[in-house]
Amino acid sequence: MADQAKDATPIADKLSSFAHDEHVDDDAPKFEALDISYDNNGIKGILNSPFVFGAALLASFGGFSFGYDQGVISLILVMPQFTDQFPEVASSSPHSGFNKGLLTGILELGAFIGCIAFPCLADRISRKWAISIATGFFCVGAIMQTASQTYDTLVAEIAPPNLRGSLMVLESVSIVIGAIVAYWITYGTRAINGDWAFRLPFLLQMIPALTVGCGIHFFPFSPRWLALRDRNEESLESLARLRRLPATDETVQVEWKGIIAEDRFQKEILIQEHPDTGPIMMEVKQWLDLFRSKYLKRTIVATAIPFFQQFSGINAFVYYAPTFFSSLGQTYNKSLILSGMINICQLIGNIPILLYFDQIGRRRIAIFGAFLMAIPHLIMAGIYRKFSSSWQTHQGVGWFGVALIYVYVLAYALSYGPLGWVLPAEVFPSSKRAKGVGLAVAVNWLANFIIGVVVPQMLESIGWGTFLFFGLFCVAAGIFSFLFVPETANRSLEQIAAIFGDDLNAEEDGLRLRIQMEVWAETNTQHQV
Repeated sequence: MADQAKDATPIADKLSSFAHDEHVDDDAPKFEALDISYDNNGIKGILNSPFVFGAALLASFGGFSFGYDQGVISLILVMPQFTDQFPEVASSSPHSGFNKGLLTGILELGAFIGCIAFPCLADRISRKWAISIATGFFCVGAIMQTASQTYDTLVAEIAPPNLRGSLMVLESVSIVIGAIVAYWITYGTRAINGDWAFRLPFLLQMIPALTVGCGIHFFPFSPRWLALRDRNEESLESLARLRRLPATDETVQVEWKGIIAEDRFQKEILIQEHPDTGPIMMEVKQWLDLFRSKYLKRTIVATAIPFFQQFSGINAFVYYAPTFFSSLGQTYNKSLILSGMINICQLIGNIPILLYFDQIGRRRIAIFGAFLMAIPHLIMAGIYRKFSSSWQTHQGVGWFGVALIYVYVLAYALSYGPLGWVLPAEVFPSSKRAKGVGLAVAVNWLANFIIGVVVPQMLESIGWGTFLFFGLFCVAAGIFSFLFVPETANRSLEQIAAIFGDDLNAEEDGLRLRIQMEVWAETNTQHQV
């Protein structure tokens, strides 16, 4: 502990000097510029902290639960036991394409509504209880899916800064792992006689969700949420408990003061922009702010990338892979096995790109990744148009089509898979980041919903045109990225602002510096470091 205090002393010296300097310039130390690090980085740092490890584990279960829910549907849609129970989705049904799409898309529509409503709920009742409520809704839906007898019923922040990269990898990979596990569980249950072949996978999705909803209550309240509710002393106690250090520890003090300053900064920005505004209209105006001229360029970039992520076609293959492979002349059993390899291919591509994302750069990934995804789509459109009525006599071409699907999935995993989640968080100034990322995620889910609904009908109606459709959107993504997507990797907020041709960060900087000085001065009299 003595060594730790010794290492933290320069931080205290810098901030103490900063707080008493009446002539702050651009070189003055800032909370966000200080290196707040607790012992080890990476996986070792996670394992050395039980609360952080527990949070990482819960985050992985959350991602796993979502991935499971996505992965289970593709095989169930072609399971004989399922189509016998719900003939509306059988290929013999006159509206099977629409019914399949609606059944699949309902998940994404619910996620779209949830990502709009959840931030407000979490701010009011805490992240812990909001997650528990969301888990309750999830479990009710899972019970309805498991017990449904008709089609109508069936469709009815705590990590220390030096560990966030590792947690991002864990969360992203866990979604794909959830989809893989779900698929192969369902592959096994299809051998069960009767409707438990599809009801059991529906039921099992409750296990990781309940783990998250119940396990979150073993953790302290979020220090940031406590600060948001003006419970500053409780915020310090919670942070100290999470970091397993005394509240007087210098690094804990610096991180806590940064949390208080950021919370006060966000509140003052809102008061300046929207004075005399009630809580409901304040929430509405914060969303509308994103479409004001000063933020519009950033909003377009942040929402276009998730849009193109979905319209590149990834979830068309995740949801309907057996249908695609069957249309290429593969037998029922081969289609199921080939479909199970889709998310394994995603996992293989995810790992290296997430580890080397910063070295490659966002802009390069956005441009070249889009054109790489377009190539297999466009080739597939050509061979599908020529051979779709004669796969049995051209089996080699059919297998070439299978290979093209895997090439596309690998290209997606190496580019727009992680890009659609990372880039939106980097283009907004801090005062608009929460709502900006929320909007980007909402666009992602809305686009996902559209794809889930329309793809089965597209395959039935236009066949090869489905691949042409996705290929052209990939080309459009590449052109858009070349014209508008900036390089944000390893760049400061000020550098990103210069790229967008505005001075938003400079406008906010003076207010932020004043608040940081005030917070340091106020808290330093109460908590001596």
